[in-house]
Amino acid sequence: MARYPIGDIVAAGGIGPDIQWLGEEPEFTFLADPFGWRDDAGRLHVFAEQYDYRTRHGIIEALMFDEAMQLVERCPCLIEDWHLSYPQVFSGEGAMWMLPEAHRSGGLTLYRDHGGLRDWRPECRIELDCVPVDASILWHEGRWWLFYSPADSKLSKQAHLHVAWAESLCGPYRPHPGNPVRVDRASARPGGAPVVIGDRIMLPVQDCCTTYGGAIRPLWIDRLDEGNFATVAGEPLALPVSAGAYRAGMHTLAACGDITLFDVKRVDTSLRGLGVDIRRMLGGYAP
Repeated sequence: MARYPIGDIVAAGGIGPDIQWLGEEPEFTFLADPFGWRDDAGRLHVFAEQYDYRTRHGIIEALMFDEAMQLVERCPCLIEDWHLSYPQVFSGEGAMWMLPEAHRSGGLTLYRDHGGLRDWRPECRIELDCVPVDASILWHEGRWWLFYSPADSKLSKQAHLHVAWAESLCGPYRPHPGNPVRVDRASARPGGAPVVIGDRIMLPVQDCCTTYGGAIRPLWIDRLDEGNFATVAGEPLALPVSAGAYRAGMHTLAACGDITLFDVKRVDTSLRGLGVDIRRMLGGYAP
């Protein structure tokens, strides 16, 4: 996590020093897609995808940090039969909500918190014009706006941006008539929670030109209404020097008040990783 707001990162063109890193994950696993929420006691709750290469299955874990930013608790908080990731957490309509990526379930499900940001239960299925990936939500000018990419193909997942809106959180949602409103492998797939900076909406988007999640760019949305959508994409944001070996890309950038959460990655090409793939294909790991 960076100890400064997302607006400072965008203005500087990248992430600078004053970074707090989590330690290495166990072998053949990773944490990704961090989103955060501060509670009334000042504690930071981070929600992230925990992924195991041996089963190719992701769950959502919660990590709680005290006021001194020390990790005091970590536990699974949402597990389904299908892969979960990208757990955007937000407040609205008198409750706390989570909107995780779950396109392998065949749709998009909104979860409601029933206690302590640990008891997440399905509230409704959000119907859209396609099965979405990395759906990102924003309350803006009296409406809920969803930004997402279609799960139809590898190209659409990486290069198409769709928009829909609704007056209430559970819908019904109306797809934008211009969908896909943007087609660009460098700046279409959402990569974090949309946020208003100044008087402009900024949606972090993934640059997938060279690899999936190769970088994050700011996508500035200058016009957003029922019939129009106008954007300008910024340059890729630079990684912090302290990323070390994890310089193969940045996949998610999420604002959380005076801090910003992000992930970085490295690519493991070792023979041990190949062995995991072979063993999984042969049925050596339980799902």
